Amino acid sequence: MIFDSGRPHIAIVGRRNVGKSLLINSLLKQNVSRVSEVAGTTIDPLKTKFELLPYGPVMIVDTAGIDDEGELGRQRITETIKILSASDFALVVLDARETLHSKELELFSYLDRIQINYIVVVNKIEFGVNPVLLKELKELRLTHFEVSCKEKAGLDELKRRMIRMLPLDSEKPLINDIISARDVVVLTVPNDNSLPKNKLAFSQVHIIREALDDHAVVVICREKELLKTINNLKSYPDLVIADSSFFKKIIQDIPDKISFTTFSIILSRHKGDLPLFIRGLKKINDLKNGDRILIAEACTHHIIDDAQDSIKIPKWLKAYTKKELNIDIVQSYNLPDNLSEYKLIVHCGGCLLTHRSMQTRINQARLMDVSVVNYGMINSFIDGAIPRGLIPFPEAAAEWEKT
Repeated sequence: MIFDSGRPHIAIVGRRNVGKSLLINSLLKQNVSRVSEVAGTTIDPLKTKFELLPYGPVMIVDTAGIDDEGELGRQRITETIKILSASDFALVVLDARETLHSKELELFSYLDRIQINYIVVVNKIEFGVNPVLLKELKELRLTHFEVSCKEKAGLDELKRRMIRMLPLDSEKPLINDIISARDVVVLTVPNDNSLPKNKLAFSQVHIIREALDDHAVVVICREKELLKTINNLKSYPDLVIADSSFFKKIIQDIPDKISFTTFSIILSRHKGDLPLFIRGLKKINDLKNGDRILIAEACTHHIIDDAQDSIKIPKWLKAYTKKELNIDIVQSYNLPDNLSEYKLIVHCGGCLLTHRSMQTRINQARLMDVSVVNYGMINSFIDGAIPRGLIPFPEAAAEWEKT
């Protein structure tokens, strides 16, 4: 399930025959979704590009009913949940004549767990609105919008609220929120045999570009020259960024007043959810004999040597926990459907994933109450860069300090 990464995705969800497809056609003012009085007309997800003015381009995703029946129905519901995990926003459509169904209560719970904004749309108000439904929504403290797609009522106000609630920019910065103009940032360039000669990693170039765009001063040096570089500056740098593997060699010589972090921690925050990864890191201490661990890689590649993370980290987990762990390694764009069987997901750095794609995988784990950590955070922990490397990120540092 590969999503168009350039557009926020709006999932239209609800039970069968509540008017999801008609709502989409009414919002888009064109017939893109098949409408029928027969329940279960929408079988496969239907994605439609749309200009939601004045917000901009979005992707509307029509989904199968959350109360679909039979084995195929269960598969469609699973697909709908995956779509929700990959979405930035959702419209939950209810039938104005009905009361809340158990499937709808489960849906609200799912949405709260994956932490995406959503609007409850009470459709078909031309038939009147059930007062019990209004009471139930009030008890759940759910704001709702009443619309009639057939009579074109309430749709403009719904659009205005959608625009106010849609995310403006889902991608997190690398460092521009932790530095200021004229700050001095020192980057150490690690030895990387996987890169061509005289080349920088793409992530390093992006960090440099972001710092320069914020009018910071960027100083680049080799790892062995870091201490000399710091001592040659007129004052301490505002931020030092180094590879985690170099941390133990230099940390005792870097004064505590210098803000320090690693490339791995920066990229973990940029791609994913740093506090969540820290909770996943702490989960390692709770692992027991027989627990299943999923090593999840988003791309396929050849194993070069034992230093590769997919080989090194499973060995470290068993040695660190001293437990008999069952570790599975999956190389695929999609996570397996049996996530609930795992106690911990150790994800790759996601170098080929967009922020949304990584968030999708995180949300799928959240739905199943499975802890997640990634290679970068584990490597930073192994190399001793945590907790010192978390200090530039107050939210992450506070999460580490929690008991």
